[in-house]
Amino acid sequence: MEQAIVSGIAFNRDEAKISVLGVPDKPGIAYQILGAVADANIEVDVIIQNISKDGKTDFSFTVNRGDFARTVELLKTRVLPTLGAQEVVGDAKICKVSIVGIGMRSHVGIASKMFRSLSEEGINIQMISTSEIKTSVVIDEKYMELAVRALHKAFDLDQPPA
Repeated sequence: MEQAIVSGIAFNRDEAKISVLGVPDKPGIAYQILGAVADANIEVDVIIQNISKDGKTDFSFTVNRGDFARTVELLKTRVLPTLGAQEVVGDAKICKVSIVGIGMRSHVGIASKMFRSLSEEGINIQMISTSEIKTSVVIDEKYMELAVRALHKAFDLDQPPA
C-alpha cells in the first residue's frame, strides 16, 4: 500500500453554492436539475443530495461564481415550475479548500485530521467531496486563508522539506 502523503493544499474562491429545497424524491430529479444546467453550458462541481424525508429532499451543488446568477435564474424560471420543489437558494461567498495527496482513501484518519483542524478553528464545513487524490470542503469564503494556514500546519506543510 502506498504511503498516505498530503502534498499540498489547493483552494478556489471563485465558487458559488446553489440549493434546490423541497425536491420530490423520485427518479430523474438529479437529471431534471443538472440536465438544464448542463444544457446552459454551466459546469457543476460538488454535488450533494440529502436523505429523503416525507418524500422530499434537498439538492445542492457548486458552480463557478461567474455562473451563479444565471444558474439561479435558470432554475427559478425553467426548472422550479416543472419540478415541484419549494425554492432555490444560493450563496456566492463560498470557497473550496482541498488537501491533495497520494493514497488518501486507503489510509484512515486523513479526512478526520482535516475536519478536526477546521473544527478547532471554528470553521463550518458546508459540503464535502472526496476522491483518491483529494478531499475538498466547501466553506464560507471569509475563512479561506485561515483554513489554508490551519491545514498547512496540520499536515506539516509549513515545515521546510527534510
